[in-house]
Amino acid sequence: MMSFDPNAFLIISTASLIAISCGLLGVFMMLRKMSMTGDAISHAVLPGIVIGFFISGSQRGLEVIIGAGILGILATLMIDWFRKKAKVQLDASIGITFTLLFAIGIILINVLAYKVDLDQECVLYGEIAYLPIDLWITGSGMNLGPRITWLAVLNLILVLGFIVSLFKELSLTSFDEGFSLVIGLPAGAINLALMSMVSYTTVSSFEAVGAILVVALLVVPPATAFLWTKKLIPLIKITAGLGVIISIIGYYFAYWLDSSIAGMMVSVSGVIFLASAILKSKKPNFKFGTKIADKPFSI
Repeated sequence: MMSFDPNAFLIISTASLIAISCGLLGVFMMLRKMSMTGDAISHAVLPGIVIGFFISGSQRGLEVIIGAGILGILATLMIDWFRKKAKVQLDASIGITFTLLFAIGIILINVLAYKVDLDQECVLYGEIAYLPIDLWITGSGMNLGPRITWLAVLNLILVLGFIVSLFKELSLTSFDEGFSLVIGLPAGAINLALMSMVSYTTVSSFEAVGAILVVALLVVPPATAFLWTKKLIPLIKITAGLGVIISIIGYYFAYWLDSSIAGMMVSVSGVIFLASAILKSKKPNFKFGTKIADKPFSI
């Protein structure tokens, strides 16, 4: 019988919180056909992280989050400008934006090498296994537990508050941006708010799981859930459930194989998606790759 491991519980719980936060935002990104914008943001915020680190001297400084948030919003505005004003296709706009800003971040790390002790591999891969020893100690010496777990809890609360308070607006602008503009909804502002929340979620999760797993959690669970339902509320519930399942299975496989936890979680999410795609493709009335416009979708 397997004994209770508090470190495993902390890692799985924190990964689940991050997975749910990313997945909930990823649902609305997917509905807007902007899933890979999360990838662009996760790479584009690197210059903001470097500048914030340079100013504060710490990866934990508020300046890092502010810098990353500003760069995330900048990346969103650049993608939107390339697409609407320069008439560049969305995929090309995303590719141009994230490679340009990410390259600037790498250059800044090299230029400030003697002043910024920041490894780009840490940003890309993260290491959630160190979570139990990264404790939040108050000024009085009180141990409040893993710092990143508290950040994950705060992030989930903010994401849930954001989605609940703007659920109608997010739904309408995701399904029909033209109609939302007709009835007076500020679609541009709502989209910017969503991208800002994605930016915050991305940077707050970097230290624990890295950019690669953040991107996977933004894209794969919502895409997998979409194979099983075309209704918004069940889509959100399945996405959240998949985030927890991926965290549990990914951790234990990584433990048994002595491999990267974040890398194993990405692999597990891919396997679950592939299995779902194979199962659904065998149904005669289901056409894999169905678009929202081709099939009824409702709340």
